Amino acid sequence: MGFATWYENRILPHIIRCGCANANIAALRAKVVPLAEGRVFEMGVGGGLNQPFYDGSKVTGFSGIDPSGRLLDFARDAARQRGWEGDIRQGVGEAIPFDSDEFDTVVCTFTMCSVQDQVQVLREMRRILKPGGTLLFLEHGRAPDPGLEKWQHRIEPVWKSVFGNCHLSREVAAAVVRQGFSVRHTDHQYMAKTPRFAGFMEWGVAVKSDG
Repeated sequence: MGFATWYENRILPHIIRCGCANANIAALRAKVVPLAEGRVFEMGVGGGLNQPFYDGSKVTGFSGIDPSGRLLDFARDAARQRGWEGDIRQGVGEAIPFDSDEFDTVVCTFTMCSVQDQVQVLREMRRILKPGGTLLFLEHGRAPDPGLEKWQHRIEPVWKSVFGNCHLSREVAAAVVRQGFSVRHTDHQYMAKTPRFAGFMEWGVAVKSDG
């Protein structure tokens, strides 16, 4: 096993899980995840960090994918603790292994930053949603301040190599709109106690548009 593979399989899952589990991020999850209802699909389910925030009285079925086998172990343990097994599979967002028009809600938190092809992932999330289905998103991304955005681009190559392809400068809400969603609500903030180049957060509710 080479160093890169060892780091990706042994170290990175713990870094991701710890980095995405602080109290400030949990407070943002609490704004978004409880809105999920019906048949729910979670993109980047690994780690199971959203599990405590689902309203079980509104969720009739739960599925999800993640490319990391180690993170999937955490996700399945978290699901069992809730009392629902769900259909949690290893996979990538560019080719979601579920049928079209299958889910009422897609939940995507801190995942679009690290996928290989953000456009294709958004298309796939739209595909698996039922007509009128809801996408709930919570991501960090491109800062609105031009000076800070320049620093994001400068830091991004090193950042990606350390944090599993995590991009600092990707658009969030604007990218969602471009791929056929109607955003019903969105909000944003710089997260406290986080470097500003990595701390611009966007979250919202979007609906699968016709066509």
